[in-house]
Amino acid sequence: MTTISNRLQDILATIQSAQACSPFAQAVKLVAVSKAQPASAIREAYQAGQTIFGENYLQEALDKQAQLTDLNIEWHFIGPIQSNKTQPISQHFTWVHSVDRLKIAQRLNEARPADLPPLQVCIQVNVSNEDTKSGVLPEDLAALAAEIQKLPKLKLRGLMAIPVRPYTKEQIAQFKRVRQCYDALLEKGVALDTLSIGMSDDYAVAITQGATFVRIGSALFGARPRQA
Repeated sequence: MTTISNRLQDILATIQSAQACSPFAQAVKLVAVSKAQPASAIREAYQAGQTIFGENYLQEALDKQAQLTDLNIEWHFIGPIQSNKTQPISQHFTWVHSVDRLKIAQRLNEARPADLPPLQVCIQVNVSNEDTKSGVLPEDLAALAAEIQKLPKLKLRGLMAIPVRPYTKEQIAQFKRVRQCYDALLEKGVALDTLSIGMSDDYAVAITQGATFVRIGSALFGARPRQA
């Protein structure tokens, strides 16, 4: 039977191979997307060497964090953010990938405890212009980035996007569009180093377009357990 450890090694090998083919000389880190997975699966992945885990749902994440306090996990919040959830997100995560409006950024900044380092954040960009997706439109990105840079308890690191699925030529074009948005901010003097793109079915392609974080769930953990 294929184990989480086996899948992790296969994914890391694919990441290494894709990096070798990428024109971008950037290290790539794996965010293990553990939503709907039990704490035991996270523990198994951690024991196999994975230390970064991404969660989409706050209460589920907090429950698992409470069960895994003995592990030195770097927790990333990668899901849509409701205004009333900003305080616990800011207090219990190291990274947030899904900042999509100034109000959310301001609330995260206000809630970040003074004894913690700045919250590392990415702006989510809606490059597919889908009504069902969160994210700032590319034309509004520069203004949002400028405002987030003014918030002292946040550190703007880069961009996140979820292009159209499944894998298509249009998806590749959207990866390129995210990279163009990223490069445009760099040209404006915004110090960025993170591009969070790529999931289980397209992460190798995302790496060739400059991904520095790939967010992988089912390819690592298998199919998500059915909800009762």
